Amino acid sequence: LPSPCPPGLPPLWVVAPYEGSTRHLLLAFKERGSTGVSGALSVPLATAVRAAMRGVSGRVLLVPVPSSPVAIRARGDDVIGLLAARTARLLRASAVDCRSVSVLAQCRPVADSAGLSAAMRAENLRHALAVRPGRDERVRGAAVVLVDDLVTTGATVCEAHRGLRAGGANVLGAAAVAATMRRDTAWS
Repeated sequence: LPSPCPPGLPPLWVVAPYEGSTRHLLLAFKERGSTGVSGALSVPLATAVRAAMRGVSGRVLLVPVPSSPVAIRARGDDVIGLLAARTARLLRASAVDCRSVSVLAQCRPVADSAGLSAAMRAENLRHALAVRPGRDERVRGAAVVLVDDLVTTGATVCEAHRGLRAGGANVLGAAAVAATMRRDTAWS
């Protein structure tokens, strides 16, 4: 699917709409602590990552979109980081040279995005993500694919892209398991 980000940003690749069994798996994974389903989710995510990597040779870094510190405490773990690591292992098993690196972090507090419009989410996240101090050498000049479980408005992916570019990364695209299909978005 094409990117919901402004023109000039890399494409977003997703495998399924956020509905039905995909929605149930993602909710179990993220909100109910069923990290065991990461194996089932890593397969479609690997498909999206491969699409984002198409035509690229050499090592690619999978960078998970960071969860907020509050979400990590509530869930007991960085579930997107776990999913990215599991996906990288799956891809390496099929001879794809990739590694998962958690280099992005929130650099300022943000409000919970539930209930915010797309424009409000974008403003809420404006300049909120950055490469962690001391980690920029890991991404500077590297080919990177952003990884997330679910894309709703695209605001987080767009801000993560901005933060990685500011850190010197070559962002190839973003990959997610699912996306919310909205009537006002031109998905084609």
